[in-house]
Amino acid sequence: MNFKTTLVASAALSAYALAGFAAEAKPQPHHRPHAARLGGDVAGLRSEVEALKSQVQALEGRLDAQFQAQQQTQAQIQATQAQVQIAQNQAQDAQAAASVARSSIETLPTVVASVVKKAAPKPGWAVDTTLGGTVFFDVSHISNKSNGVATPQSGTNFDIKRLYLQVDHRFNDVFSANVTTDFIYDSGSSATQLFIKKAWLQAKVSDALVIRAGASELTWAPFVEKLYGYRYVENTFIDRTKFGTTTDWGLHASGVLANSIISYQVSVVDGEGFKKPATGVTNRTHAVDVEGRVAATYDHFTVAVGAYDGKLGNDVTGVPTFNTARRIDVAAAYVTDRFRIGGEYLWAKDWADVLQANPAKTNTTEGYSVFGSLNLTSKVAVFGRYDWIKPKKNTAP
Repeated sequence: MNFKTTLVASAALSAYALAGFAAEAKPQPHHRPHAARLGGDVAGLRSEVEALKSQVQALEGRLDAQFQAQQQTQAQIQATQAQVQIAQNQAQDAQAAASVARSSIETLPTVVASVVKKAAPKPGWAVDTTLGGTVFFDVSHISNKSNGVATPQSGTNFDIKRLYLQVDHRFNDVFSANVTTDFIYDSGSSATQLFIKKAWLQAKVSDALVIRAGASELTWAPFVEKLYGYRYVENTFIDRTKFGTTTDWGLHASGVLANSIISYQVSVVDGEGFKKPATGVTNRTHAVDVEGRVAATYDHFTVAVGAYDGKLGNDVTGVPTFNTARRIDVAAAYVTDRFRIGGEYLWAKDWADVLQANPAKTNTTEGYSVFGSLNLTSKVAVFGRYDWIKPKKNTAP
């Protein structure tokens, strides 16, 4: 607008100056010789003024058109900005709505679970009770000779090593219970016997302290079973040679420490094993036996030391005992998902001689077992084990 006004004013001033010049150039009576020439100059100037006016008008038209175009462009920009603002507002509203919907969706499972929990009937004792069973069996051939003569153990057979039926019940986060039955064939009576293998009530104070009362796992043989991994093929070294057993009646305390690196267990038992619980005056012992173990496991490698001290259930009314059975155990193993290798060492004194009055007829025992296995696939493995023992080093070395 400023440029157009200035241009028009300049053109007007020019025209005014030319008009003044023309007025001053009117012919005077005393200058007739120049009248014709001046008249021609004025006519030319007027023509140029008219041409200049036409150019000014054309320029004004172009400026008006540009101004209108600028006005339209400005109006379009403002309209576009308004639309953008509306779109931004709509996007913010959509995001807010999506956030509310997402929050509702995320809390929906909790709300549904809460409603279902309130509507569901209260669970009975069966919800926290588990029934299970385990059977160890094999088809095998055994060749066993004594002084070159085959023993009755030799031959081929389908063997049921063990069959367990178990009931577990969890009262709460602290208290739980277990009952496990076992059966075995008794060659003396030619009958299958069913008896209680485990029957305990547990109080788990923490991972570092678990207390059981009743018939429960002892400290050594079940621990080595986990390292060994092939209980269903054959029981562990001290269990097979009868220098220890897997469970007994009494009090048992166990736990893990130092991020599960250190484990321990101490059992105070009657010493007669799980097959002979105290029934009254006939086999109620006057003393208790103690078995303990401490172990350390780090990066698949485990070492453990254990010991046993007691009368093995022989200290009953009317029966004198002359010795105390003692046993020391050491084990080491390296166990991974692919393979395992390990072994255990046994030393015992007077184990079978608690009632032996003659010191010359008592014995010490020494032996060891080594084992190893390799998983060729998830279903196929190779396994080997070697046992060596001198059960009566003093009297029958």
